[in-house]
Amino acid sequence: MKKLPKILFGIFAVLVVLLVLFFPKLQRLNHVLTLFNEDEIVENFRSFDKIMPVRRLTPSPNPLSYPVGKKISITPVFVYEGKNMRSDDFIVDTKTTGLLVVQNDTIVYEEYRLGNTETTKNISWSMSKSFISALIGIALDEGHIKNLQQTADEFCPILKGSGYEGVTIKNILQMSTGVGFDEDYGAFNSDINRWGRGFALGKSQDAFAATLKNERPQGTFNHYVSINTHVLGMILTKATGKTVSEYMQEKFWDPMGMQDDCYWIVDSENMEGVLGLLNATLRDYAKIGSLYLNEGKFNGQQVVPAEWVKASVTPDAPHLMPGENDLSTREFGYGYQWWIPGGDEGEFMAQGVYNQNIYVNPTTKTVIVKLSANDKFTDPDFLPSRPSVALEFFRRIAHRFKN
Repeated sequence: MKKLPKILFGIFAVLVVLLVLFFPKLQRLNHVLTLFNEDEIVENFRSFDKIMPVRRLTPSPNPLSYPVGKKISITPVFVYEGKNMRSDDFIVDTKTTGLLVVQNDTIVYEEYRLGNTETTKNISWSMSKSFISALIGIALDEGHIKNLQQTADEFCPILKGSGYEGVTIKNILQMSTGVGFDEDYGAFNSDINRWGRGFALGKSQDAFAATLKNERPQGTFNHYVSINTHVLGMILTKATGKTVSEYMQEKFWDPMGMQDDCYWIVDSENMEGVLGLLNATLRDYAKIGSLYLNEGKFNGQQVVPAEWVKASVTPDAPHLMPGENDLSTREFGYGYQWWIPGGDEGEFMAQGVYNQNIYVNPTTKTVIVKLSANDKFTDPDFLPSRPSVALEFFRRIAHRFKN
């Protein structure tokens, strides 16, 4: 009996140690599991740095602000599949937190909602994929990557024996790896949600990528796999010898005159969650749209090679073409981590789940950014969630500038 207090104290001490060690991970896991709750989603989307480990980029030493022109009004109605939709309803229904229209490199509309402001760092979700594409283009231009026919496992031996062995960088960029993956955000046990829970618990993203298997020949089918972009991040770090954040700060963030700091959420190995975990301000998101609108130039400097920009927004194989396509799972076409709508205006988009968008129309010289926290995004019957609805909303705005 005399030993009992010592035993109980020992058990208590062990429990305290376990709590200290695992509480942050459990807290992050809970955050992920409640991330999209209706009453929490807006705040969650702008406050990841309060609970997750992050790596920050600092504002450019030479920050550049868009000039502000005469404010336009948003057209009250746009048309989707022959039916009128009210713009105000669409903005509210998708829980828009920020909307920015940049015309001829001048801000003509800027609005913040639901507590966001011009300094709010909001999560990009998959819009960050287009930023990673730009960095791959710069690394290729600098010779860190010899050509796009090099394979993932040349840079990352951990991927030998996985679905990425022998898969070219080009097919990774174009979401044509042949790797099997379930991207259903509404299914608890989908691959993307398994990845998310593992990320919250500190598991390695590299190791997760190495578990995926091939299900069809590469370069034949457009199947959206978010982990493809993580593999691009792995290649980028191996090729340049720098973290994604270091390379992005030097080659992109500083030359682009970014006004604000931003941050990447990182995993337990301090690898950035490049597939969708960039957090930045509305205006700084717009700048990649302006950069690509101006063929890779910003403020007179060629930040990304012009030929890379052109290739990035040009589908070059049957399985990448927009429209009804038996060789693709999506109605939009695809380039190098950019979505390509159908039509004759050369439009392209960066898209993220829960209705994040960067829309670029080269014909009208328009860039539109919309940040949202749409908790109904996974409801297949909720019409405003559809990317095609957002496209028609953006087109209605852009077409007012069409000659």
